[in-house]
Amino acid sequence: MPEIIVVGAGVLGTSVAYRLALAGAKVTVLEATRVGGGTSGISFAWTNSSNKAPRPYHDLNVAGMRAHAALKDEFGATPWWHSGGRVEWRDEAGRDEHRAKVARLKEWDYPVEWIDRQQLLELEPDIDPAAVGDAPVAWYPKDGWLDPVVYSHAMMSAARRKGAQLHTQTKVTGLLVQGGKVKGVHTEAGDTLKADVVVNCTGRWSNDTIAGTAPNVPLAPTVGFLVFTPPVPASIQRVVATPVCDFRPDGAGRLMVHWGPADALVTPEITERPGLDQAADLVARLTRILPGIAPVKPEASRVTQRPIPRDGLSAIGPVPNLEGYYLMVTHSGATLSPALGAMAADEIMSGKACPELAHFRPARFFS
Repeated sequence: MPEIIVVGAGVLGTSVAYRLALAGAKVTVLEATRVGGGTSGISFAWTNSSNKAPRPYHDLNVAGMRAHAALKDEFGATPWWHSGGRVEWRDEAGRDEHRAKVARLKEWDYPVEWIDRQQLLELEPDIDPAAVGDAPVAWYPKDGWLDPVVYSHAMMSAARRKGAQLHTQTKVTGLLVQGGKVKGVHTEAGDTLKADVVVNCTGRWSNDTIAGTAPNVPLAPTVGFLVFTPPVPASIQRVVATPVCDFRPDGAGRLMVHWGPADALVTPEITERPGLDQAADLVARLTRILPGIAPVKPEASRVTQRPIPRDGLSAIGPVPNLEGYYLMVTHSGATLSPALGAMAADEIMSGKACPELAHFRPARFFS
């Protein structure tokens, strides 16, 4: 069986490591920090395919959603995945676009329906009806969210039970390449580790990981800003998307809050402290939807950079003219990870291309 190094122990790396170990490969996972310590651990982690286009990307994300659901049969319980659904409404300016999106999703057989305000309040009674007004409300019953670090730890633990090895605080700085074939990796500590295949799952650091030892896929990472409340008196059970902010449960009564325009107000280097003006603004926005939680201040904030290839689509598969190197970099990792882990492992072990990944090959950047 092949010896395989997986670089990165986030949602993608641990998923493919588990599937490879399950298939009998000798797997070593190298992680620069800790399991789930990169972008995976700073993510809204909404599992969905309601905002995913074009159609092949939508279908890939649907496969990810189904793979999350299927893990319950495999593991018996999936405490890391919450399939509570999502509710969404827009302001007046965005309603035509919203209706068009829902119509398209229905044509694609995606589970979505319109509900009235009373039905919304039956789902989420703590929402202020005045914040909804007369807006049409969409209900996505199959959407949900992931606890990504809990998931990553579960996948890594399952991989280790199948013989995989994990080395944290081990930063990879390049590939060992001989005669056009990857033979292993070099680490920051000066070690060289040999392998038949190297799988790069380091996301926005994927080019840093290999430096100049392999072709770089062009990335266009975007900044994400998340704010966390302390435990608050609200029984939110699902993802809620509004014109004011988006939010979801984050355990022990806390809520995680995101608002797209706020991403442009921060930089990755910003000091991450709860007193940031931007964090206070997001929590103030949240109280417009959930007035019963006021007064409340942010407990924490996090800034991340999303790993997105330049054209916005996943880059999964071999890199041309370099045998033994498999790249996995994508946005939507929270949704896609169990499906991509299985697809990638099957490709690596069988040598057969997965048709669902045909539109997402790294080779498109080098043609």
